[in-house]
Order: sequence, then C-alpha cells, then structure tokens
Amino acid sequence: MSMIEFHNVEKYYGSFHALHNINLTIEAGETVVLIGPSGSGKSTLIRTVNGLEQIRHGQLIVNGQDLANPKTDINRIRKNVGMVFQHFNLYANKTILENIMLSPRIVLHRGEAENKKVAMEMLDRVGLADQAPKMPSQLSGGQQQRIAIARSLAMKPKCLLFDEPTSALDPEMIDDVLNVMKTIARDSSMTSLVVTHEMGFAREVANRVIFMADGRILEDDSKETFFDGEPTNERARQFLSKIITH
Repeated sequence: MSMIEFHNVEKYYGSFHALHNINLTIEAGETVVLIGPSGSGKSTLIRTVNGLEQIRHGQLIVNGQDLANPKTDINRIRKNVGMVFQHFNLYANKTILENIMLSPRIVLHRGEAENKKVAMEMLDRVGLADQAPKMPSQLSGGQQQRIAIARSLAMKPKCLLFDEPTSALDPEMIDDVLNVMKTIARDSSMTSLVVTHEMGFAREVANRVIFMADGRILEDDSKETFFDGEPTNERARQFLSKIITH
C-alpha cells in the first residue's frame, strides 16, 4: 500500500523552478532517505507532503488524500503525518510533558488521562521519561530534539518526516537522536522520509536512498546499490565519492 505518491509534481518559488517533474512512490512502512547537495530540493520535497509548501502542477497523494485538490482537508493530512524540523520549536513556557500533550489535546481531543499516559510512553521511547517536569531550557539541544520526536510520535502518525534533524546539533549530541530515529525506522508500521547528511544512518536503516540535485530526482536505489554498488547517475557518483573521501 502506498503512503505517498508524487505524480509529475512541479514546484516554483516565483520564477524559480524548485522541483522538476517529481515522480516518486513511498510504500507504507518504508524508510526512505533523501540526500544531495545543499539547494537540491530535498527539504522542499518533504515539506510538500504535509502541505507546508504548495505544488504548482501534478498530483500529490498522501495517505489516500490528494493535496492538489482544494477540497482536501490539510489538517486531516497532518493528523497522520508528523514532522521533525532542524530546530525544535518547543514552547519555552511549558514543561516537557505539557509540550507533548498539547497537540493531541487540541487536535485529537484526547482525554487528559490517556493523553498523559501516551505522552509518558513516548518520552520513555526516546529515553527521556525522567525529564517530563523540566522546562525546555533545562535540556541540551540533543535532548530537545528527542523531545520534538516524542511530540510527533504522541500524535500516533502513520508517517514521519525528518528535515535534517541533526544539522543544528553539536557532534556529541547527534548519536542519541540518530539512535531514536533508528528505532522508529525499524518499526514496520511507520513510514519515514528523512532528509539527512548522516550517511551511516542511511546505510544502516534506509530501505531506499534517493539522490537529488537541482530540484530533480537523479537516483532512486536500494541502500546496497547506492553505497556498495554504483549509482548510474554521474552526479550521484561524484557526490558519493566526495562523501567517502571526506
């Protein structure tokens, strides 16, 4: 069953052509990693999936709903598609537990007892149950990013989008966040679409690796083919050689 389908999708920012004829299908339960040089369109692509960016042409179907149809309820899409950004966007005036409980209370109308139970389960899942009463300012950047992941998980989405979630972190904080993402990737019921520069993560957990440049998908391979075989696209081969060299 397909979770996300791009059919001839085009995206513009004014006259700038950001996405060119994107055709891509992501099956339910897949972990797909998007890589490529800066400005290649990776973040733009995943931001179209939950309607943060609007497409100009084509068809984009998410969990059976067509985002190109003006009658589609985008809030219904977002109930099932969580997103983790580069920056954590936690509410500074609320405790960690309150941050996680807020969206399920407002969007899902989840009862308080059940809401707290789910929130604590998600905190435990990211290894931070003991931080529930603290304020965001009392946590490290890596801990705050794990809280942001727990917040998305508390909505019990069918799909999670990760937009370079480790890029704003100090190097020593990255592993804890990646380990949480690995456990999510191994959950066969969760679909994950990940923009990252962490090649070790891609090698370990991706079902597929997609290479983008200049707003185009130039390579769509299994991780084995991409990393251990040889991409067919010359731009992808050059990118991969630089990654390996450095």
